[in-house]
Amino acid sequence: MIKMSIMSSDIEHVIQKAVSAFEFTKNLSSFERSEILKKIAQGIEKNSNDFSQTITHEIGKTIRESERETSRSINTFLGAAEEAKRINGEIISLDHLSTTPKRMALVSRFPIGPILAISPFNYPLNLVAHKVAPALASGNSLVLKPAPHAKETAQKLASIIQKSGLPEGAFAVVSCSNEETQAMVQDSRFKMLTFTGSAATGWALKAKAVKKKVILELGGIAATIIAQDYAPQKAIERCVYGAFSSAGQICISVQTIYVHETHFETFKDLFVKATLALKVADPMDPKTDVGPLIDENAAKRVESWIKEAKAQGATILCGGTRKGRFIDPSVLINVTLSMKVCSEEVFGPVVNLISFKDMKEVYADLKRLPYGLQAGIFTNHLPTLFQAYENIEVGGLIHNDIPTFRVDHMPYGGVKDSGFGREGLKYAIQEMTEMRMLALNLN
Repeated sequence: MIKMSIMSSDIEHVIQKAVSAFEFTKNLSSFERSEILKKIAQGIEKNSNDFSQTITHEIGKTIRESERETSRSINTFLGAAEEAKRINGEIISLDHLSTTPKRMALVSRFPIGPILAISPFNYPLNLVAHKVAPALASGNSLVLKPAPHAKETAQKLASIIQKSGLPEGAFAVVSCSNEETQAMVQDSRFKMLTFTGSAATGWALKAKAVKKKVILELGGIAATIIAQDYAPQKAIERCVYGAFSSAGQICISVQTIYVHETHFETFKDLFVKATLALKVADPMDPKTDVGPLIDENAAKRVESWIKEAKAQGATILCGGTRKGRFIDPSVLINVTLSMKVCSEEVFGPVVNLISFKDMKEVYADLKRLPYGLQAGIFTNHLPTLFQAYENIEVGGLIHNDIPTFRVDHMPYGGVKDSGFGREGLKYAIQEMTEMRMLALNLN
């Protein structure tokens, strides 16, 4: 155990309680764990309007998107309640040798212990749920450090969890400095770090998380491909949504759209028209499509990247302007991979349109990028689809939809700089448990 003077007595107390609580949570039956998760889901549902409004107030997400997030978080906890009953093992025959008759092995999964979770601002309820729900489903305790912009949402969830029947100390929310966070990451009492956030921070923390499991869900430069066989107008609505929902502050936001040259002009015109129809306004207005960025510094950074791209030869078809925390939805063409808007995660309402002739051009571009979270491809030609599946290095390829698509029980995570390990209820539970074998001698 690492003891550091920079760790406050309050945080030390939280860690001690998480360690003590694990002695109880690891012995909860699957029924008890499932019932606790159901009560948490019911608590969120009962307070769904409050959660949605809090999310919008804290981070500026449109109220419609906040309502969707709240609804998804309910399903995340309900899904975990079911998965709590499906943490199965297996029986393996060991009589494969003449010297091992009547031997077999029982293989089971056991919770690993207290987990440290660090969550981002952009989905302050559902991305927290993706850490808390599988941890509780598998019998672990968990300490959450939420994003500074989203503390209130986390505290509201904590108050509901406290009423669920979970043992005291099994879940806690802490607010602390970067130094204290690093001390917790290094503390041997935590058996896992699960982190969602920037690549730079995530990989730096992984280097400090010695002798513990790590899940990293980091950034992405999500590409969408419109293949030659696909009617481009069918993809417009989804691509616009994927590019500009949450003001582009999603790690699987559509950042670059590769359109086959036969459809490029048609797609470009329709896409710009649909983009200009979006309403950029007060996020509490139910009719608003695009709200503000998390803060003015983020907006200024996005604005500077757009200006830099223009100076390097890009053409801005629409948007590109900033008003405080708001960036008008921006569509760029004539971009290159040397520009930040193509080679780094924008995390703002900016999308690049690129024409291509051969799919090999797309594969070559994507191979050069540092990230590999998700990609989307619109095609009805199965050989094209499976060729893309084999050649695009991502954690998930989405067929006939945008990379922003995610259903909460599916395996989710990336390769390259995009992360390490997988989330998605059953898959997160596998990460949060360890295999243990009992070899039986029945002679």
